[in-house]
Amino acid sequence: MNSTALLTGSHRRTYERIFQHPVSHNLEWHDVHTLFRCIGQVEEEHNGSLKVTRNGQTLVLRPASTKDVAETDELMALRHFLERSEMAAPDTTGGGRHWLLVIDHQEARLFRSELHGAVPQTILPHEPALFRHAQNSQNLSRGKEKPDPNSYFGPVAQALQAAGPILVFGTGTGAGSEMEQFVAWTKRHHPEVAKRIIGSLVVDESHLTVDQLLAKAREFYASHALSPA
Repeated sequence: MNSTALLTGSHRRTYERIFQHPVSHNLEWHDVHTLFRCIGQVEEEHNGSLKVTRNGQTLVLRPASTKDVAETDELMALRHFLERSEMAAPDTTGGGRHWLLVIDHQEARLFRSELHGAVPQTILPHEPALFRHAQNSQNLSRGKEKPDPNSYFGPVAQALQAAGPILVFGTGTGAGSEMEQFVAWTKRHHPEVAKRIIGSLVVDESHLTVDQLLAKAREFYASHALSPA
């Protein structure tokens, strides 16, 4: 299996712990290795390291000295590998993907809208380098610093380069809505992505499960004659 969107059971729980915020302190190396054997190819090297290959991307894991993933930099390496190798996966559907982007000031989540229980690719704006200090009221949102649009929206647009229509869900409207800001930003910086955005809807995502979000997306695609086969 190459796509994390199809993960279920223990593999899905391990994947979600890797991307959990705040950082999970209950992530075992054994479970990580089992997940990687499911989604990629794992080879043991002569020095005991594990070489993981997935969709042309490679990660080398040195022999673990602890039962759990204890260091933040180790966890971030796992996250980045999963993100890189998922984005590198070729589109083999023939007709392109039907995307759902759920975005707010905390994170952007990308789903295949046709997949029930899909596990999202998550892009966070929270790295310190991605923030700028607001200098006026236009740069303030809910009393917090705003992520730099190019640093936050750029990786999202890059992840949406694959063919297929895009539906965007977000909260709020106007200057405080990352959804509206992203749509406007793509028109200026990534017009090829912007022209594939077929709609944007305000939703109360905090009260909706993943399956409910996906159901709303499928309803939208169906009403616009774009329902996946």
